[in-house]
Amino acid sequence: MSTSGSLPEAWFARDAPIVAVELLNKLLVVGECRGRIIEVEAYTADDAASHSHHGPTNRNAVMFGPAGRLYVYFTYGMHWCANVVTGADGDGQAVLLRAVSPLSGVQLMRTRRAGRPDRELTNGPAKLAQAFGIDGALNGSELGTGGLAVVDDGVAPPSHPLVTPRVGITKAIDLPRRWLVPRTTAMPER
Repeated sequence: MSTSGSLPEAWFARDAPIVAVELLNKLLVVGECRGRIIEVEAYTADDAASHSHHGPTNRNAVMFGPAGRLYVYFTYGMHWCANVVTGADGDGQAVLLRAVSPLSGVQLMRTRRAGRPDRELTNGPAKLAQAFGIDGALNGSELGTGGLAVVDDGVAPPSHPLVTPRVGITKAIDLPRRWLVPRTTAMPER
């Protein structure tokens, strides 16, 4: 699949909360899989819930730049999660991709998430990573290369995204840094 319209590194080199909102309704492209981003969470180094809060480590080094890369991490000993690195070099920022609405490559997603109903293919960060074939091999990969991209196809972010506290964390849970495209019947359940 073409990655024309792929967003440049400079687009991502802004603060994670700003980029997060603007990622809504962009397209995530990984090989033949394509989906509209409908849920994200922002993380910055001053945030106690962020992997970058205590500075760079081998695990989180990608979060410290350059922007426009994937930060992929393994969690709970069984799941991969994908983030888009944001901010200036050295900032330690990223946006967790929590959910997409599948558009193409759906049969491959079904194969990768065998036995799951379509509404559960990509409605969580680990589900999204599994359905799109994202794993540690893509950690640090540059968006816009090798069939990996975030693409602007002209669909604007929602004018009034839903804003909530983040989920699945134990620190800084009160920060409203989770944004969602308001539900429609075409969107998967979350």
